[in-house]
Amino acid sequence: MKKLILIIISLVLMCNTLFGQEKGKKELKPALLVIDVQNAFVPMMDQSDKDRAFQMINGAIWVFENSKLPIIRVYHQDDKWGPATDSEGFKFDPAIKFSAEYPMVVKHYGDGFNKTDLDKILKEKGINTVFLCGLSATGCVLATFIGATNHDYKAFMVKDALLSPNAAQTNVIEEIMNTVDLETMMFMFEYLK
Repeated sequence: MKKLILIIISLVLMCNTLFGQEKGKKELKPALLVIDVQNAFVPMMDQSDKDRAFQMINGAIWVFENSKLPIIRVYHQDDKWGPATDSEGFKFDPAIKFSAEYPMVVKHYGDGFNKTDLDKILKEKGINTVFLCGLSATGCVLATFIGATNHDYKAFMVKDALLSPNAAQTNVIEEIMNTVDLETMMFMFEYLK
C-alpha cells in the first residue's frame, strides 16, 4: 500500500512539473531592430563586409516584411558629436530598403533601450524576441543586445548582417553571441502563421 501511495504521489508531482512547463512556454513574437545604418557611421566600418552585410540587412527586412512582423529603425544621435537629426549623415544609407512608416527610435547612448521609447514600443506590440542587425557589432548592436536581455527579451543577432570597424571583431561577436541566419529565421517564422 505504501508503494502505491508513493507511486501516486510521484506521478502527481511529475504531472504538475510537466504541465507547469507547458504553461511556461512562450509564443514567439519577434521584431527586427535595424540599428545605426546611418550615412555618418557607415564609412567608419570595415568596408570589406559592407556589401554582404547590406544584402543580409535587406534580406532580414524582407523576411520580416513578408512575415508581417514589426521592424523598428534605431538611429544614433549625440548633441556634441552628431549627426544632427536634420542632416544627411543622420539618414540611413540609401542602400538599406525600408518603409518610412516603420517606428523610429533615436538613441543617445549605445544601448537602444537606454532612455528611449524602444521598450515601450516593443511591449505595446507584444514583442518578446528581438533580432538585431546593423552597426556596430562591437558597439551599439552589442549594447542593445545586452539591453534587450536586461529587459527580459530573447535576443538574437542576424548572422552576416552586422558591421564594425574591424571585420575580425565582427566575426568574433557572431561566434560568441546568439546569431541566426536568414534561412533559420524564415523557417522559424513559417510556424507563426
